[in-house]
Amino acid sequence: MNQLPQNLRYTKEHEWARAEDDGTIVIGITRHAVDALGDITMVSLPESGDEFSEGDSFGDIDSVKAVSELYCPVTGKVVAINENLEDAPEAVNDAPYDAGWMVRLKPTSPDAFSALMSPGDYEKYLEDLTD
Repeated sequence: MNQLPQNLRYTKEHEWARAEDDGTIVIGITRHAVDALGDITMVSLPESGDEFSEGDSFGDIDSVKAVSELYCPVTGKVVAINENLEDAPEAVNDAPYDAGWMVRLKPTSPDAFSALMSPGDYEKYLEDLTD
């Protein structure tokens, strides 16, 4: 298994979240999700200013295998989207934790990030999926 970044939190839907110094949370999908999807061909993202509740679909990702929904790990308002993915969706394949980020949210609750799965919990979750 690929080493998970230890500064991120994770969801059962295979999204990751990174808390930024300004209080926002950056969201993307995990390497596990990328590997399951195969080559990413398109990413559909929301508009800046859109608001989502935890668990809401905020867009979708198309791959050679399927179209999958993207789920919001925390409740909040979109303050930025990764516009580079419009022309270069393959960035998600190449660097899902860096250039392949998707949206930046301003969460409604400062505790939302810490409620997500730790890297250790997510690793255990992935192990349980393959048992």
